[in-house]
Amino acid sequence: MLSGNFELYFCPPLRSVPQIVYVFSLKLDCWKDKLHGKSDAPGDAVEVSMESEAFMDDFFAQIEDIRTSIDKIDESVTEIKKLYSTILSAPTSEQKTQDDLEALTNEIKKSANNARNKLKTIERQLESNTDERASADLRIRKSQHAILAKKFVEVMTKYNEAQVDFRDKSKGRIARQLEITGKATTDDELEEMLEGGNSAVFTAGIMDSKINQQALNEIEARHKDIMRLESSIKELHDMFVDIAMLVENQGGMIDRIESNMDQSVGFVERAVADTKKAAKFQQEARRKQMMIFCCCVVLALIVGSFLYSFIK
Repeated sequence: MLSGNFELYFCPPLRSVPQIVYVFSLKLDCWKDKLHGKSDAPGDAVEVSMESEAFMDDFFAQIEDIRTSIDKIDESVTEIKKLYSTILSAPTSEQKTQDDLEALTNEIKKSANNARNKLKTIERQLESNTDERASADLRIRKSQHAILAKKFVEVMTKYNEAQVDFRDKSKGRIARQLEITGKATTDDELEEMLEGGNSAVFTAGIMDSKINQQALNEIEARHKDIMRLESSIKELHDMFVDIAMLVENQGGMIDRIESNMDQSVGFVERAVADTKKAAKFQQEARRKQMMIFCCCVVLALIVGSFLYSFIK
C-alpha cells in the first residue's frame, strides 16, 4: 500500500533503477489523484495487489536480462573492433585471431537473439493489455520496453557500422593488391567479383612471381574475411530490421519518454528543495513554539509570585 503522504507501507526490496521509478510513479499517481480529488479510498491510499507486485518483479527481471544482453553486445563490439584492426594490420591473420573473432561473433548473435526474443515477448504482452487501464505499471512497462528497444538498435547499428567499415577497408586492400599484380579493377568490377564468392576470379591470369604470390595470398585472405563477414551480416539482418521497425513506430513515444524523464528530474529536484524548505520552516516553527512556551512559563511565574505576595 502506498499512502498519499508518500509513506511506503508495503513494497518489495528495490533491486534496480526501473523498480525505483515504478514505485515513484505509483506515488506520483497517488499524489495527482489526491490533488484532483479522485482518491476515494480511506486515507487517500492506493492498493497495490500482491499479484501485480509479483508480475512487475518478473517484468523487471526480464528488463535486467535484456539490459545485460545489450551491455554484453556493446562490450563484444568494442573487442571486435580491436580484432578488425589486428586483421587489417597484417597480410594474413593468425588462426587464433580468427577463432577469437568467431567466438565474439557467436556471442553477439546469442545475446542479440536473447534481447530480441524478450523484447518481442514484452511487446506481445503489451498488445494483449489493450483493455487495461492506463496504470503506472503499464506506463512503466511501455517506457522500459521502448527505451531498451531503442538502445538495442543503437548497439546493433554500432556493430553493423563496424562490420561495414571492416568490409570497405578489406575491399580496399584487395583493390591495392590487385593493382600490384597488374590487374587493376573498378569498384563495380570488384563488387561483382566479391558477390560471385569465388576467389579464383581474383587470381586468374596473374603471372606467378614472389611479389604476386604474396599479393595473391592477401587477396584470398581478405576475400575469406569478407565472405565470413557477409554471412554474419545476413544472419542478423532480419532481426535488426524487425527491431528497427519497432523503434521507428515508437519514435513519438520514445521522444515523449525522454521529455518526461527530463521533466521528472526537474520535478524531483524541486521536490527535494521544497522538502528542505519545509523542514527548515518546521524547525523554525518549533523553535518559536518553544520560545512562546518559555515566555508563558516565565509570565506565569511572575503573575504567580505577584498574586502570592498580594495575598500574603
